[in-house]
Amino acid sequence: MPIGLKEKQAIVAEVNETASKALSAVMADYRGVSVEAMTTLRKTARDAGVQVRVIRNTLAKRAFEGTEYECLNDALLGPNIVAFSIEDPGAGARVFKEFAKSNDKFEIKALSVGGKLLRADQIDALAKLPTRDEAISLLMAVMLAPVTKLVRTFNDVPAKVTRVVAAVRDQKQQAA
Repeated sequence: MPIGLKEKQAIVAEVNETASKALSAVMADYRGVSVEAMTTLRKTARDAGVQVRVIRNTLAKRAFEGTEYECLNDALLGPNIVAFSIEDPGAGARVFKEFAKSNDKFEIKALSVGGKLLRADQIDALAKLPTRDEAISLLMAVMLAPVTKLVRTFNDVPAKVTRVVAAVRDQKQQAA
């Protein structure tokens, strides 16, 4: 049963809204993947805060207009599934990469971050991005490092004085 004009407009508007809020997008070809596997992928994506969408290519081109994902239009060939990462830019890439390991027919085609189109073999760069919590902990560790070094330096001064006094005491005891 064909989709009516109103339904198409609703799909385009919904995908456009999602794309305008998304931090990154990953596109893959899902031909030959079983329904059970796709259901598992959708559940995993939902748990990771990723919105996964199967959309017709013509509707996707219209939905991507005015967003930073217009660069994905060249990769819109065949059946596609698109993952939009809303909270964590690397979440969609991690979900698709893990899914592709266990499903040979699932082929990642393209990804986009910040309006730049990346090749499928660059998915590791996006998948290895730290999550928000990891990034905050790394930042805190960097900020804490100078303070920790300063405290160690201040603690080392009395320790050096104590060692010098002990060395002088030992020399005097040996001389006597």
